Amino acid sequence: MKVVVDTNVAIVANGRDTPHASLACQYACTEFLQGLVAPRKRTLIILDEPGLIFGEYSRHLSYKGQPGVGDMFFKYLHDHMYLNKKVRRVSITQIDDEERGFKELPPNSIDKSDRKFLAAAVVASAEIVNAVDTGWHKQVEFVVELGVNVQQLCLEHACSVAFGG
Repeated sequence: MKVVVDTNVAIVANGRDTPHASLACQYACTEFLQGLVAPRKRTLIILDEPGLIFGEYSRHLSYKGQPGVGDMFFKYLHDHMYLNKKVRRVSITQIDDEERGFKELPPNSIDKSDRKFLAAAVVASAEIVNAVDTGWHKQVEFVVELGVNVQQLCLEHACSVAFGG
């Protein structure tokens, strides 16, 4: 399995800046991230080669790997992103096209800050893991048409259209 983790998952796991996330949601994010970095887990974490996803993580998470589980996940990525065992970097190409944002995407109305996650997921044939970003739900049909599944960790933030989880 391959996953692209939306930044909101790590932020929720840290338990800060997310007043709308329930304790159950925080627990789900914490459990997911801890499992993801477990030594025997075979899931590949996908990042982009230009570093756009990691750059977004760095604006919200600590290189020290603490105090939260989201920070621990970020430090893990930092320490492992070039080893190619549990973290794989894929090539995506940002373009100056307001309707697409990335060469790998057709014209779309996805939130500009989420396009990097989608482009990486398309290239890697990975699923996107989300906690509280409702933008994925608004574009569910488009995302599914691109062959991307969104794993919803916090069911209270899921929409009525099922798309995995």
